[in-house]
Amino acid sequence: MVNLTDESRAFHYGVYSIVYQIPPGKVTTYGKPGNARQVGSSLKHCSVIFQDLNRGYDPNEEEYLNIASLPWWRVLSSSGKISPRDNSGQYLQADRLREENVPVSPAHLVDLEEYGWFPEEVDL
Repeated sequence: MVNLTDESRAFHYGVYSIVYQIPPGKVTTYGKPGNARQVGSSLKHCSVIFQDLNRGYDPNEEEYLNIASLPWWRVLSSSGKISPRDNSGQYLQADRLREENVPVSPAHLVDLEEYGWFPEEVDL
């Protein structure tokens, strides 16, 4: 288990809060280049980070984050491309998107104009 700082906890909680809000059949991107690595790392290490964020909460409480329902597959690079992974996770991500009727090209690109979700404001 990790012990995150309050600032780090707030950042990760914000990332996950936004990811939970992405509607089925839509995608969003990691964000601006300065934050993309942090957001990517937050998603990559979510199983460990969730342990810290959920410490002290009962799974039945509203504040408890359920990792099984985190739609991580709806987050892409700023170009709309699925980021490659060592464990071939990009193929699972493409399959999950296709299950939601989001077309994914053979080069693992998604049309952000049609399927992008970029709200002006989000609830945190």
